[in-house]
Amino acid sequence: MITFRSRLIQLHQCRGTDWKLLQSFLIFDPTLQSIYDMSATQLKQFGLSSNLAGLLYEDLHIKKPWRITHVKAGDIRAITRFDEAYPERLSHIYDAPWVIYCLGNLKLLNEKKSLSVVGSRYHSANAGAMMKHILTPIVSSGWTIVSGLALGIDTLAHQLALDHHAGTIAVLGSGFKHIYPKENNMLASIIAQNGLLLSEYPPDRRPEKHQFPERNRIISGLSAGTLIVEARKRSGSLITADQAMEQGRDVFCLPGRITDLHAEGTNRLIQQGAKLVMEANDILNELPNIHENQTSTI
Repeated sequence: MITFRSRLIQLHQCRGTDWKLLQSFLIFDPTLQSIYDMSATQLKQFGLSSNLAGLLYEDLHIKKPWRITHVKAGDIRAITRFDEAYPERLSHIYDAPWVIYCLGNLKLLNEKKSLSVVGSRYHSANAGAMMKHILTPIVSSGWTIVSGLALGIDTLAHQLALDHHAGTIAVLGSGFKHIYPKENNMLASIIAQNGLLLSEYPPDRRPEKHQFPERNRIISGLSAGTLIVEARKRSGSLITADQAMEQGRDVFCLPGRITDLHAEGTNRLIQQGAKLVMEANDILNELPNIHENQTSTI
């Protein structure tokens, strides 16, 4: 007998579904059973176009994409918002993913000492040295680094964590079978072995432009705080900062020269109330309950 959990995972992998549509399905029928009994025409009542309703119906009853994603047979683990294994911190955000796909160390999902680190793809020559100065004491004291596997600051953040044998979570904007950017295929493989790859998109989902801003809420949602290393005026990292603030999480920024374009976004965030960071303790002292509770030897 098919369970509610299986229905949710199956619907999540069908073309035409997104977060809002699954929310509408769950409001209409909390068991999701009646969705399976609907025709393509009936599915249009949820605001779907004829084309999308047809694709959803075709996947649900004919193609059944979940049969070929190897979620069950392989090492990929699908976790629904209603599962005990779902990360508690992420469950507290308004638009928490209905399903997440994980590859690697699942224990990192509920690691309280998690800090997200993001920034520009095209960073300054000083970015690496600044990150080592700030983050080495943090990862050395057992913190997990969460980032987005993008080129630039994200890559440096993941690598720094791996170099210090600390946990790291890479939140993707695509499915596991389509790592983006391709330059980070090797890094993704290393993280899958020594950390955790996570995506709200089914394994076969190709990267799409709108998916990367969407995943930013997960990066901040998994973390106690978010550090923006460098950001230009219109950097995507500012979206992560906005998400973190909406989620009630601390936002930290490295300051820069007012004439430095790499620091234009971070300086503006500091002006708006983000916490200026010059050393590791500027972050750790703002998160004392998490840091002290898990480092106490009493």
